[in-house]
Amino acid sequence: MGVEYKDYYKILGVGKTATTEEIGKAYKKLARKFHPDLNQGDKGAEERFKDINEAHEVLKDKEKRRLYDQLGPNWQNGQNFQRPPGFENVRFEFGGMGQGDSGFSDFFEVLFGGKGGSPFSGSFGGGAFDEAGFASGRRRPRKGQDVEVALRLSLEEAFNGGKKTITLTGAPGSAQRSLEVNIPSGVRNGARIRLAGQGNPGSQGGPAGDLFLKTEISAHPLFKLDDADVIYDLHIPPWDAALGARITIPTLSGQVSLNIAPGTGSGKKLRLRGKGLGSGKNKGDQLVRIFVDVAEPDGPETRRLWEALRAACAG
Repeated sequence: MGVEYKDYYKILGVGKTATTEEIGKAYKKLARKFHPDLNQGDKGAEERFKDINEAHEVLKDKEKRRLYDQLGPNWQNGQNFQRPPGFENVRFEFGGMGQGDSGFSDFFEVLFGGKGGSPFSGSFGGGAFDEAGFASGRRRPRKGQDVEVALRLSLEEAFNGGKKTITLTGAPGSAQRSLEVNIPSGVRNGARIRLAGQGNPGSQGGPAGDLFLKTEISAHPLFKLDDADVIYDLHIPPWDAALGARITIPTLSGQVSLNIAPGTGSGKKLRLRGKGLGSGKNKGDQLVRIFVDVAEPDGPETRRLWEALRAACAG
């Protein structure tokens, strides 16, 4: 039976002239997307993850990549495979992980060695490679995966900052754990707070991953957010708009007295510097949007006064 040719460049979504750095970036992006831990029960994702690892194992290595490129996409039958020039001088030794299926394709095995063990261990041309965590048949300590969770905050909590206790729940049946988090004052929506060593545990004695808290600021009854700026809508009667007034309004740091200039119209914005989110030179402001409310006259006397005002202004 023939062995299916696998286009490693297509699997990683890169061109044949891609640099090692570009290959590494493509691999990391796809490995995160199709990792079995994030796609439990999805056999398709599991197979895709194996192909991604296989492609990366070859293309990240200069000599392996050269040999793979020499094989070419026109190879149709693994049983009729002719080793490219120089292949016979390259030595592969796999072992130390026990017998059984390595999880890699027949094409990989035909190209790079037998099924004696994991293709991540052994020697290549006399030089050891063990980036995937294997060396001399033993697993190396590996850092645990990083974890990201949402951190819901009120607007006041984001503005003031301070300590906040959060409760994390893991897999079903696992114990909850509580952490005390220091919220930076002025933290913005979508910011990430890193807690070192609070992610998934490592393996073989490796360190734990990190926990990232992504802030989600809840809607507020008085204020709206525009990036770092806080917006407050102020409704005033027409006489205050015409004559001017001094009005007390709320801010996240307490009430302030705001001066409304005579002749202020609807839609005008007043700015209170440094009353928004952020910090330092990136600290936002509070924007006060003016809305002039004009109600229908509630009686004959009120209508008479409005008509007198209209006559006076028109004349």
